Amino acid sequence: MNLIMTILIITTTLSLILAAVSFWLPQMSPDAEKLSPYECGFDPLGSARLPFSLRFFLVAILFLLFDLEIALLLPLPWGDQLHNPTETLFWATTVLILLTLGLIYEWTQGGLEWAE
Repeated sequence: MNLIMTILIITTTLSLILAAVSFWLPQMSPDAEKLSPYECGFDPLGSARLPFSLRFFLVAILFLLFDLEIALLLPLPWGDQLHNPTETLFWATTVLILLTLGLIYEWTQGGLEWAE
């Protein structure tokens, strides 16, 4: 019981200290870019008919695609407890090889270059 109370007091105190520091530490000098609700590289208050950068869209889609590897490989520690762990290793390696080949293809095609 004493250990549980000590842990609760330490975690509560640490949380309160970190919350208090987070209110005092940041700089309070916002500018127009920080106050903007969008961070997409164009003026959100301008005309809605301006052309959208296809390069920005492509990089965003590639980020989502390669970010999905986390979702596919996240259950791997639980999959290691199967009867045949070599099968789990095979499928995890297959997913990683496929993603690596996709990254190499996008790199050679110039899809990851932001400026032309």
